[in-house]
Amino acid sequence: MESIWLEYAWALLILIGLEGLLSADNALVLAIIAKHLPDDQKKKAISYGILMAFVFRFGALFAISFIANVWQVQAIGAAYLLYLGLKHVIQAKFGAKNEDIHKEDEKEAKGLGFWPTVGKIGLADLAFAIDSILAAVALALGLPDSPLGNFGGMDAGKFIIVLLGGIAGLILIKYAATWFVKLLDERPALETTAYAIVAWVGVKLAVITLAHEKIAILDHDFPHSTLWTTIFYGVLVAIALIGWFAPGQKSKGEGQA
Repeated sequence: MESIWLEYAWALLILIGLEGLLSADNALVLAIIAKHLPDDQKKKAISYGILMAFVFRFGALFAISFIANVWQVQAIGAAYLLYLGLKHVIQAKFGAKNEDIHKEDEKEAKGLGFWPTVGKIGLADLAFAIDSILAAVALALGLPDSPLGNFGGMDAGKFIIVLLGGIAGLILIKYAATWFVKLLDERPALETTAYAIVAWVGVKLAVITLAHEKIAILDHDFPHSTLWTTIFYGVLVAIALIGWFAPGQKSKGEGQA
């Protein structure tokens, strides 16, 4: 039983770290959306927007608890995470720079009043929530069942992991994003690393889908096997280490991410 809770704790730790890295870019986008407001309204707009996002995110978590084990949902989630992760990795190498994308966000936000800005922040964070919830669900579904019973159509222990990950994402955006922004400034490869991990988590969800009883391309127990668990976490740690020790200086012409 202790080994189960250790695996749950390890998954939650990974999820919080991933949320932290992703929250840095998310927080930057929210700050850009609110940039045109007077100083006394900026923090209020971001706080209200995050509060709206918390309500949206909890609703999404409650809904997904009933459909998380539907193989079509798993397949779509796996495809989306793979697309999202690979898209950012490819863009980082060949595509548009983040500052160009952020300039577009700033241009679209100009002229909005306080409450429309709050709404735009809430919707932006809801979009971020979809990414993080899918990643959290992919990590959670690969965990062994807990002794806590079910919540909706999902194991209650797994749901708690997803819920705590979602709450951690909002807290990190609100309070810790500045530290992560500084960390990414010192080690810019970590942003690409975070999305590479998102893509790898998409592979994990794809494995879970292929092992679903209605697909049965892989053995039903393979996603929970020692072999796959070792492969998954081994590759994940390798990605993280490569990102951490990658060259940490940006070229002068690259600007800030």
